[in-house]
Amino acid sequence: MIEDILKDFSFSAPWENMQRDIENICRALRGRPLADLENEKLLRVDMLESVFYRNKAAYLVGRMIFHGEVVPLILPCLNNGRGSIFVDTLLHSNDSASIIFSFTRSYFMVDAPIPSRFVRFLSTIMPLKEKSELYNSIGFHKHGKTEFYRHILAHMKVSNDKFVIAPGIKGMVMSVFTLPSYPVVFKVIKDRFDRPKTVTEKIVKEKYKFVSRSDRVGRMADTQEYTNFIFYRNRFSDELLEELQKLAPSKLLIDDKWVIIKHLYVERRMEPLNLYLQNANEEETREAMEEYGNAIKQLAAANIFPGDMLLKNFGVTRHGRVVFYDYDELCPLTECNFRKIPEAQTAEQELADKPWYTVDEADVFPEEFRLFFSGNPVARAAFEKQHSDLYDYRYWRRLQDRIRAGHVESAFPYRRKWRFHRRAPAIARKK
Repeated sequence: MIEDILKDFSFSAPWENMQRDIENICRALRGRPLADLENEKLLRVDMLESVFYRNKAAYLVGRMIFHGEVVPLILPCLNNGRGSIFVDTLLHSNDSASIIFSFTRSYFMVDAPIPSRFVRFLSTIMPLKEKSELYNSIGFHKHGKTEFYRHILAHMKVSNDKFVIAPGIKGMVMSVFTLPSYPVVFKVIKDRFDRPKTVTEKIVKEKYKFVSRSDRVGRMADTQEYTNFIFYRNRFSDELLEELQKLAPSKLLIDDKWVIIKHLYVERRMEPLNLYLQNANEEETREAMEEYGNAIKQLAAANIFPGDMLLKNFGVTRHGRVVFYDYDELCPLTECNFRKIPEAQTAEQELADKPWYTVDEADVFPEEFRLFFSGNPVARAAFEKQHSDLYDYRYWRRLQDRIRAGHVESAFPYRRKWRFHRRAPAIARKK
């Protein structure tokens, strides 16, 4: 059966070693997801006929049905760099499928003649994921926006809580609010930004557009942009309405029944990393700091520099992943100039409260990243134990050199330990 599935997808490139891949897949299936299946003739497998392409991988997406249970069957295929392909792993859990189709990943390139049919199929293997997210994940973001709006209107009819200011440190550029019973935040650009921000509203919108077109490598939240979003006025808390009228009056139209926000962004709600760390134990702090450093490194490898890397600008997902969500200062990594802080030559320079050396707009001093942990020495110690190389300007310059040379890092949306072991095929010697 697995052989039939692989042969049905007629890639132009040959398989590196199909028999080995079949054995790997069968071994993995019998090891866990089908361990209790006594009669394999009772197993039914459905595969979507289209291939899902993203980054360096092609995903074969299907489902297994047995004993009334639906189990994902996802096979990521990679190119070995020598012109042939192989199956890298088998993904068979709802959580692993959800991470593949995560809101932190770039949209798939997939031929979906009837998008609703694909979404219905995907919902059977990811029952907890909203249809709007699934539409977004396969590149139909307008369908996703429509589905989201319908869903939140339906939710409003069966809930009675009010929109409130989102928890966490307030941003200098955005006013952010949320509905406690609904897992998203709404972000409105302020009419005037707090100091020392120097960006403009136009620049902020360009940054968000840049994110929507970038490879988010699982480390940046997808954001949907809306104009003239209509809310019921009686669902707004007095505190929130007062803040919006004070900080973004040009974005509002208000009457006795409605609040219309002329422009806003919708984003998945996550717990801000700085708040998460306040209640985290030592092990959770260590894992969060490992994730925080990995997020910075993976974004950098994708040629994205977050700019403002304060802990409050990162969130923690339900899977424990750390994700960046504040985009007003990000830029391509190759546009930054990473420098070492010059050594002071005099006592006056050493004691100066301002830099005594010239600093251009694109200059970045990685040694200053230590300041991000000034209020949390435990988090700082955990971070430095695992990611102290991020303090070295040479690390960043080496990464820039790799990107400029055309190197594209591999971004696996699954754990590397899940990858199949494979022997490289023997290469015929030239006579």
